[in-house]
Amino acid sequence: MKQLNVGLLGIGTVGGGTYTVLTRNAAEITRRTGVAINVVQVADKNVDHAKALTDGKVDVTNDAFAVVNNPNVDVVVELIGGYTLSKDLVLKAIANGKHVVTANKALLALHGNEIFAAAQNAGVIVAFEAAVAGGIPIIKALREGLGANKIEWVAGIINGTTNFILTEMREKGLTYQDVIGEAQRLGYAEADPTFDVEGIDAAHKLTILSAIAFGIPMKFEEAYTEGITKLQQADIKYAEELGYRVKLLGITKRTAKGVELRVHPTLIPEKRLVANVNGAMNAVVVKGDAVGPTLYYGAGAGAEPTASAVVADLMDVARLSNASAEQRVPYLAFQPNSVVDLPILPIAEVESAYYLRLRASDKPGVLAGVTKILADRNISIDAMLQKEPDDNETEADIVILTHVTVEKNMDAGIAEIEALPATVGKVTRIRMEELGK
Repeated sequence: MKQLNVGLLGIGTVGGGTYTVLTRNAAEITRRTGVAINVVQVADKNVDHAKALTDGKVDVTNDAFAVVNNPNVDVVVELIGGYTLSKDLVLKAIANGKHVVTANKALLALHGNEIFAAAQNAGVIVAFEAAVAGGIPIIKALREGLGANKIEWVAGIINGTTNFILTEMREKGLTYQDVIGEAQRLGYAEADPTFDVEGIDAAHKLTILSAIAFGIPMKFEEAYTEGITKLQQADIKYAEELGYRVKLLGITKRTAKGVELRVHPTLIPEKRLVANVNGAMNAVVVKGDAVGPTLYYGAGAGAEPTASAVVADLMDVARLSNASAEQRVPYLAFQPNSVVDLPILPIAEVESAYYLRLRASDKPGVLAGVTKILADRNISIDAMLQKEPDDNETEADIVILTHVTVEKNMDAGIAEIEALPATVGKVTRIRMEELGK
């Protein structure tokens, strides 16, 4: 029987899950592929842990380069994270003629263009299903299942930490500061949660999805990123009253002017399925011109959900390793010579609807002044909510939902509203998406 020998870089949470799934489901995997997939070497800083986990059945080293240089290894599985050492290891593996499977979204978002070019020249496979949305097969769906479609947009909850926090804020009426400690205690958030809560992790993943959806290079440095740390409980409550939920979304759209690539808190109608994705779960909506909107839902992280995607990639390598490059699905779904360097729109040029909340003096004429400013900039109002001031207070919250407009018009309107004598403090602005058409 044909063998595929695997070198595993890192046997922590995901690496351990990958080893467990490969071992437990070995017979089923062989039935599906006709190939015996065997881990023959593991590199990990904690050699004792790696030996215990593999029960002494696999060669273990603390030198990752020993694995990528091992002539008996056919495919290197990179699960160590980061984008410095991991880049060197992946490029060395490719130079040695080895296929690569990785779950490293940051590596691909920052260095994917270089890595894919090197793999193309070497004639090897780079597979990365586990890099986005854990166990959800969204990469394969975009590259293969929806291959007949011109993709119009992709929008997703692709960070479980922030989705858990926002769910807790909505369901329990808690503030961000109340929830972040609980998220860390439960293991949903790191000790330093910056990459998650500021939207950077989601932007890494969105960069990959955008490249595959539209056949463009990785452009992480041009992504607009806004996190959830400034979200107020009041806005989550008001959104609920108006029939919306607040989610941190990654959104990428193809427009006549270029490609939108943005991560930010977003109001979504509560009737949408994606608005009801709660806890640490992930979901991605893809709109194709032929199929319409399609939804992909599941666990976006965790040992075995992510291992499910890693092992599926290994199975693809087992099936396709002897196929010519022309017979394989291209790394970014489009033929390398057909990748087009479309411009990424700056956020000021993006079109969106908006939720606005301002605090203003409760006296005649204030609301008229606000609506006039918006009307002067061709911003039409869809709905409005004016809250009565509390006892002994002279200021009240005004909430406005607008129709779609260009962001630079909204920026100018907000600046004028904030300059009104009756306005107190800053205007809160959250973008809105229908995600239905």
